[in-house]
Amino acid sequence: MASTHRFLGLIVVAASVLLNACATTELVFHTAKKIGGDEPTGREDAVYKIGKPYEISGVWYYPAVDYDYSETGIASWYGSDFHGRPTANGEIYDMNRVTAAHRTLPMPSVVQVTNLENGRSISLRVNDRGPFKRGRIIDLSRRGAQLLGFERNGTAKVRVEILAAESRRMAAEMTAGNGAKVAEKNGVKAASRVRIASEPLPPPPGLKASAKPAPVADNGAKLAARPAPARRSIARPNGALAARDAKVTILPVKATKIYVQAGAFSQFHNANRLRVILSKFGPTRVTTVAIGEYYLFRVRLGPMSSLPEADRMLARIIGAGYPEARLIVQ
Repeated sequence: MASTHRFLGLIVVAASVLLNACATTELVFHTAKKIGGDEPTGREDAVYKIGKPYEISGVWYYPAVDYDYSETGIASWYGSDFHGRPTANGEIYDMNRVTAAHRTLPMPSVVQVTNLENGRSISLRVNDRGPFKRGRIIDLSRRGAQLLGFERNGTAKVRVEILAAESRRMAAEMTAGNGAKVAEKNGVKAASRVRIASEPLPPPPGLKASAKPAPVADNGAKLAARPAPARRSIARPNGALAARDAKVTILPVKATKIYVQAGAFSQFHNANRLRVILSKFGPTRVTTVAIGEYYLFRVRLGPMSSLPEADRMLARIIGAGYPEARLIVQ
């Protein structure tokens, strides 16, 4: 554990020093994971870990328990560069098992990830930190990307939701001193027995007739990049994606679009002020959403015609002085 802490410390220091050298920063993050054998050994020193706040390229992230977590955005995947290396909570990463990296959720947690482009949905274990690229909300293992059908493309529009009951149970078992047992039962060794399902996508929440202002939302900016992993296709017999003991059924899905969200506010006049400032970059509007008894006013640019266009616009908005801007799929 001491060595893991030292590696994480070196990562944060190096990233801060190389604030304006994004490619070099990526190399530093990767190098820290390349310590260990070439193949998974089966050894897992897994611990339940939330972690302290950390900074990457000027943006702070605040790991926390959040059993209400739900977010849409872009997923990526990581593979052979990290195969057999320690994850952030001490497990051994195996790209052929179904796991994921997330910036702030406890490790381990269980999340449901749905590919909004094809309806495929899987539950999987979060046991690592990442992704370290702007505009990405989760990094899946290669096997996870295969099951969700985006290994070849490298990215996908997704919805990520925490499974509260499973995550609570896992946390209770591990903090009670049963970490080794949980790692064997629920971790990368057993991840091939992942529950896989498809589900229709719910409509966006409606607005209430009257509401109070909402607290300012945390935009959680997305920073620093992983190099693009090698991509490889897999067989998809009869239109279905084969897993070791399950299949993903493809169901109709709703069309989605990508937006750059520059901020979210409890007061309309603050959101409208930002809309005016950012309108020079492209079509900008304020959208309203009801969260419980409150309204939230979101400033968004778009929709974007493609993910590359969205990435470019995100970089422009961040460069204009709004580092917490992020990509939203709706």
